[in-house]
Amino acid sequence: MTSIRQFLKRHPAWVAAVLAILPLILLFRLQYVSLLRLEETSSIARSATLQTYLEALANEFEYTFKVHAERALNIPASHFTQGRMEKSAYLFRKKGVRGARHLFVINYALMEEGDTEGDLYIFDAMNWSEPASEEEINAVLVAVAPWKLMAERGIPLATIPLSVDERDPDNRMILNPITEDSRVVGVAGMILDNDYFAREVLGPTIENFLSKLYGKDLSRSLRVSVRDEQGRRVYGARTPASLQNKREVRRGFDFIYTDWTLDLRSTYVSEGEWARSNFVINLSLSALLSIVLLGGLVVALRTVARESKLNQMKSDFISNVSHELRTPLASIRVFSEFLRLGRARDASKVVEYGEFIETESRHLTLLINNILDFAKIESGSKTYEFVDGDVEVVLAECLRMFAVRLSHGGREISYDKPREPLPLVRMDADALVQAFCNILENADKYSEKSAPIHVTLEARHDEVIVAVRDEGVGIARAEQKRIFERFHRVSTGLVHDVKGTGLGLAIVKHVVDAHGGRVTVRSEAGKGSTFAIHLPALRPVGQSVRKSAAPDPSPS
Repeated sequence: MTSIRQFLKRHPAWVAAVLAILPLILLFRLQYVSLLRLEETSSIARSATLQTYLEALANEFEYTFKVHAERALNIPASHFTQGRMEKSAYLFRKKGVRGARHLFVINYALMEEGDTEGDLYIFDAMNWSEPASEEEINAVLVAVAPWKLMAERGIPLATIPLSVDERDPDNRMILNPITEDSRVVGVAGMILDNDYFAREVLGPTIENFLSKLYGKDLSRSLRVSVRDEQGRRVYGARTPASLQNKREVRRGFDFIYTDWTLDLRSTYVSEGEWARSNFVINLSLSALLSIVLLGGLVVALRTVARESKLNQMKSDFISNVSHELRTPLASIRVFSEFLRLGRARDASKVVEYGEFIETESRHLTLLINNILDFAKIESGSKTYEFVDGDVEVVLAECLRMFAVRLSHGGREISYDKPREPLPLVRMDADALVQAFCNILENADKYSEKSAPIHVTLEARHDEVIVAVRDEGVGIARAEQKRIFERFHRVSTGLVHDVKGTGLGLAIVKHVVDAHGGRVTVRSEAGKGSTFAIHLPALRPVGQSVRKSAAPDPSPS
């Protein structure tokens, strides 16, 4: 349980992300399952609806053919028993037969002995003449053979249904047996015109039926096509590629053209298709919303973490400042007591103790100035008073103050003076003293007490450069970009064990930036650090400049 609590404290962002993502995954899962069920249900319902449409259309064709054939082929039996077959053409023409290539009648009532076929009359539906091809005549004789057999044997026929013969696809026939007193006396029939059926019957019948039964709007969403026995499309436009994946239902005709097929596609977007097409959009919107929420959550958590870290840094700062202030105060108190108690027997000791007191008071002043200046920097009220000055003079003052402190601890400062006069710099002397002292303060803190500190002053590339090199613990590369941030202190290694306010380098950078310069650092963990302050020179490097003599920074 303790480990879980520690994990929750250390990784609040991960915990929040998981808590946000799990409901999202569950939501996506529910959406996907609902989509599948909706698609399955709507697919079944759509197929059933399309099948109903197709059955109704097939029934419409059957009704049309049967009604037309029954009316056209209903020849009175008296025409057969009384031998008036020549009047059949007149009857056919009077009834207005459509869609037939030929019409025919065959009489079995007056067959004579030895007659094997009966009297056959075939009429052209266009000019009502009798000529017909040998193929058509043979097809008719084959189709009527069952009725001829019934007539010869006197087999009674109780009902008179229409019959269809499609053994020859080129000569499809509808037959109507003619009876008298349940005895077959002849057959009337028609040979259908396939081209006329495909051209004149299919289209108008389909369009009128769908428009009448389902309305114009719905009929536009239905695409009907008809294919013959060889799979050739005889009606309907070619299906666009965009509709190839639309569900299709298929069935044949029930009465005539039974080897042809009716195909029906719906271009109407079903509920399942609509849901599927919008699923990606819904998914994207949900994902975008989740990303925004997660982003806001991460930003909020990072803000909270940053504020928490800042509060911790401020607490550490107060603790470290207290320690930093106590150190020089303790030194001042000790040396003051020495003087008060008369332990300084000669004048040299009095001077020595006085220098220590002065140095520690300057150190204390530096700490206080850091705090006050940082407050001004944070509020934006920090100002500088710039004058033309000599950096060597300012650096010498800082080195003199540190020489007293460092010599007491056994540390030495090596100072490489410039060989030639340096160009002047536009500067605020007090601010630069503060910056130089902060750099030296860090070099002293993060080095062994016996390790020397190397200070270099030179002019190069129109810049005056002050470099401070120590042989201390160094700074890891990953930390070097953040050491100039306020309150930032290295979190690991020996550097972390040294007390400090975390303000020194932040103030150094602000001061140098205000002077139009830059601060560079070269460091490697365990091998020391070199901090360099680059200040822009007023005159090109190498030009002679009169300058005041700099005080000797070495301790007296």
